[in-house]
Amino acid sequence: MSAYPLLLSRPLLAGFAAGVLISLGACSAANPEAPASEAGSPQLSDQARERAELHAQLAAAPAQLQRKSQVAGRAVMPSVAYAPMPMSVQADALPPAYLGKSRDENREQYQKLADNPVHAVAEIPVSTFSIDVDTGSYANVRRFLNGGQLPPQDAVRLEELVNYFPYAYPLPKGDVPFGVHTELAATPWNPESRLLRIAIKASDLRIDELPPANLVFLVDVSGSMDRRDGLPMVQSTLKLLVEQLRAQDKVSLVVYAGSSSVVLEPTSGSEKAKIRAAIDQLTAGGSTAGESGIQLAYQQAQQGFIDGGINRILLATDGDFNVGISDFETLKQLAADKRKTGVSLTTLGFGTDNYNEQLMEQLADAGDGNYAYIDNLREARKVLVDQLSSTLATVARDVKIQVEFNPVQVSEYRLLGYENRALKREDFSNDKVDAGEIGAGHTVTALYEVVPVGGKGWLEPLRYQQAAKASNPAGELAWLRIRYKAPGQDVSKLLEQPIQAADTRAISQASEDLRFAAAVAAFAQQLKGATYTGRFSLADSAELARNAKGDDRFGLRGEFVQLVELAQSLQTSTNRSTSARVQQ
Repeated sequence: MSAYPLLLSRPLLAGFAAGVLISLGACSAANPEAPASEAGSPQLSDQARERAELHAQLAAAPAQLQRKSQVAGRAVMPSVAYAPMPMSVQADALPPAYLGKSRDENREQYQKLADNPVHAVAEIPVSTFSIDVDTGSYANVRRFLNGGQLPPQDAVRLEELVNYFPYAYPLPKGDVPFGVHTELAATPWNPESRLLRIAIKASDLRIDELPPANLVFLVDVSGSMDRRDGLPMVQSTLKLLVEQLRAQDKVSLVVYAGSSSVVLEPTSGSEKAKIRAAIDQLTAGGSTAGESGIQLAYQQAQQGFIDGGINRILLATDGDFNVGISDFETLKQLAADKRKTGVSLTTLGFGTDNYNEQLMEQLADAGDGNYAYIDNLREARKVLVDQLSSTLATVARDVKIQVEFNPVQVSEYRLLGYENRALKREDFSNDKVDAGEIGAGHTVTALYEVVPVGGKGWLEPLRYQQAAKASNPAGELAWLRIRYKAPGQDVSKLLEQPIQAADTRAISQASEDLRFAAAVAAFAQQLKGATYTGRFSLADSAELARNAKGDDRFGLRGEFVQLVELAQSLQTSTNRSTSARVQQ
């Protein structure tokens, strides 16, 4: 039995309940064994001492969490059960002393995107988009809900919520880097439509199978990171990754505040104590010259560049750049230009109130990397330990999906999510157009809601236009095309396969994976205003997910059900407050 669930009972791992216990410990009644001299010391001294204790616990967390498995004498990625975060432990319940300096007014930044429109197949039969393996939106939404708030609608990206979870998709066959599978079922929230799932699964790699890695930790040590969920969380997160390093790997450490500097030159992964010591010495303060830090990090990456290896920058920040180049498009272009050197950029988001989520997600996209939001150490472990291969090793680049719907079978459709990944039809065959990357072990899910011919759709019928005549070979609903590039190659390869209309199932007969993904998709739409989900409620989403949890090895699906129920209670409370104000 894994010791990890037992560790979750410790204050640090239970949503950083350490701060709560420390604040209680300041009262002599709560700590009768405390020396009298400490009990009578001034409050300011207590806060300084307790803050130092908290930092020490955070620094020690990775050693407590680390657990290696051995298979045939080789280190592999450990299997860990993820217990849901206790709902009673909230960041805002911590004493102000542990939240850094005075909290800024909430000025978090999100990209505003309209939902994908409904298309008539007779007018626009082809849908094209880039894949997305980011998961940051889910962890960020979880942070809001655990904090007692419904998330801003713009913080919810449906595809990132759906892709957060592992699915049992078929593995690749032959010489392709990923497997492709489709499934069709009745839509839970709309009896007139069908839900089409496109599932992609890449083969996983053990840690010892990864190419040598040249990693640059780029850490924001500005004043905005001087809070419990800022730099202390970053330090503990990076030390989790340090424990996974091998002798052939090397790490550099670059920091930036008002200016940038190199704290650690490229160092072998075998020198773990040296790397941890460099991380431990970091302190926060000053303004945020993010562009200067990024430039210096790319210089370090080039200095330690490994031909045929993994060359990646891991940027840990709240994205609050305010010195030097801070223009959004300029920073994106910088990352896009630098990816041509063979160095990718992964962004790890931290913090609250001033968090620039739009910059973090878009920088990772431009830098051929992925984006995750770290709201607790369990999420850090998920991203940088259990999914390390997916985070670091790319198996396919510039992956694009194109679906051509058959007008004989489908009258209307809409793509669920991927709003900021839309591509023009002509972009699909243009190898100069950038798209998303798939890492080892990644799963990608795309969902379409389609209306069969004869069903009631969202669009009014046209008077003067008829559906285009089309052949219907073997009852094809649609034709699926996927383009991708192998790592290190500039010419894409094409995969094609039909999607059969006769394969439609009742939602109750669909696979657990499709039913659970449908529940997550419904939840995301409900958080964004429920434009298309009709009377399908949050309670219905929770029930659908609850009945599709399956094995739930990591406890993530069970946690999702709790989050939906929490959102339901928050929504009910909000509606009651609004009703009361109206009556007044």
